[in-house]
Amino acid sequence: MKRFLFSLLALASLSASAQTADEVIQKYTAAMGGLDAFNKVTSAKMSGNVSQQSMDMPITTQILNNKAARTDIEVMGYQIINVYNNGTGWKQNHFEGIETPTELSAAELIDAKAQASLANHLMDYKNRGHKVEFGGQEAVEGVKCFKITLTNKDDNKKVTYYIDSASYLLIKSVTPREMQGQTVDVETFYSDFKEINGLKFAMTRIQKVMGQEFASVRLDKIELNVKIDEAIFKM
Repeated sequence: MKRFLFSLLALASLSASAQTADEVIQKYTAAMGGLDAFNKVTSAKMSGNVSQQSMDMPITTQILNNKAARTDIEVMGYQIINVYNNGTGWKQNHFEGIETPTELSAAELIDAKAQASLANHLMDYKNRGHKVEFGGQEAVEGVKCFKITLTNKDDNKKVTYYIDSASYLLIKSVTPREMQGQTVDVETFYSDFKEINGLKFAMTRIQKVMGQEFASVRLDKIELNVKIDEAIFKM
């Protein structure tokens, strides 16, 4: 009997570990509403607040799905603007001394391009030419998660995703970024998921470096398939 029970436990453990990256991604995509449904959305407008260094700042992001994205942050009467527009991009930031529209660097352009897609690149990584690697299971703040690392084909940077093994929602991602002249891992925690037109969005995103929170975004409104003037994306 003991051997029989041990065999059952071994089979259960083997079944749990037999998940592949593609299986987890498929379930994650379904839990979020489905890739086809995301791709059918033509545009989106998101608004809320970003908090950093004890400052709360209004933030608005406008997206033409898979084509263009513009984020505006208002700080002390000035606008911080970041734009991706069908292969090109520009920024304007008074606090960095960039007071007129300036083209994005190659690295900035890759990051900005990702913002123009409502669907996470993990959902259709094959079509985008990315690679994924399954890293088994790992706990994130007590939540059992599947760990998947995506390697971006454009710059070979790796982003690691942690997907809740029960709900298949994204709990955390880890992305290497240049900050103050050095590369650090930025952890982004996703929560407060809200369903809009059958699609799920994380309304709260908290970013940490070495365990310390340095920024957060809390959205209060998301509108889909809204009219957006394409002129706002031009430099």
